[in-house]
Amino acid sequence: MTKGKVLAIAAHPDDIEFMMAGALLLLREAGYELHVMNIANGSCGTATEDHDAIVARRWLEAQDAAAAIGAQLHPPIVNDLEIFYTLDQLRKVAGVVRSVQPAIVLVQSPEDYMEDHMNACRLAVSAAFFRGMRNFVTDPPLPPVAGNVTVYHALPYGLRDGLRRVVRPGLYVDITSVIDRKRAALACHRSQKEWLDHSQGLDSYLHAMEGMAAEVGAWSRRFVYAEGWRRHAHLGFCGPNDDPLAAALGDHVLINEAYERDLEAPAF
Repeated sequence: MTKGKVLAIAAHPDDIEFMMAGALLLLREAGYELHVMNIANGSCGTATEDHDAIVARRWLEAQDAAAAIGAQLHPPIVNDLEIFYTLDQLRKVAGVVRSVQPAIVLVQSPEDYMEDHMNACRLAVSAAFFRGMRNFVTDPPLPPVAGNVTVYHALPYGLRDGLRRVVRPGLYVDITSVIDRKRAALACHRSQKEWLDHSQGLDSYLHAMEGMAAEVGAWSRRFVYAEGWRRHAHLGFCGPNDDPLAAALGDHVLINEAYERDLEAPAF
């Protein structure tokens, strides 16, 4: 018997492994069933291969990465750079949400360095919001689902928004115990590692992930490696005090009290 289901939705193959896989691995240890979806197929992740070759290769890599963290992989729906907030894409992402019926949805930051990431975030949040609306038709058509879902935003790649400002998390997740498995999952995306090895130096791909995790760990002043998360507003999703990620992970979580105080500050 699982404690519930978790659905992680991101733009491209490897986005989940870069910024979310530590929390996913810990949630699996806590008894949750994991599901992952890359909205785009990785079609632009090469300087040498044609469209069909790289898409096929990245799908196999994504399967390997999902297996490495013990997650069920849901197929992509568009090419890279073609993620937009459109009705047809929203129907398809909402279909995945209804089929999985997650208690926790992990998504990308609403502020990031590229549009695919931000559009993937918008699609995922809306799909979770529409989960129980009977007159919204999904693709494939599925009945509405009841129950609470709590949405969490990962930090942006690079830990900064598009205007170079640091994005601070609302909670820190200690991923020190699973950093090796997170690294192994990311290394499954061999095409990206090889591409960046050639252009940026051996293992730069993996070092970038570890460097960000170490930086977030340093921010926490407690953990060696950490992921940062922000909880989405509860309205339309769950109860005002629902925080299943913190409840599930216990001592692996540190609440950023400064972030929480800022939420209560007056707007004038």
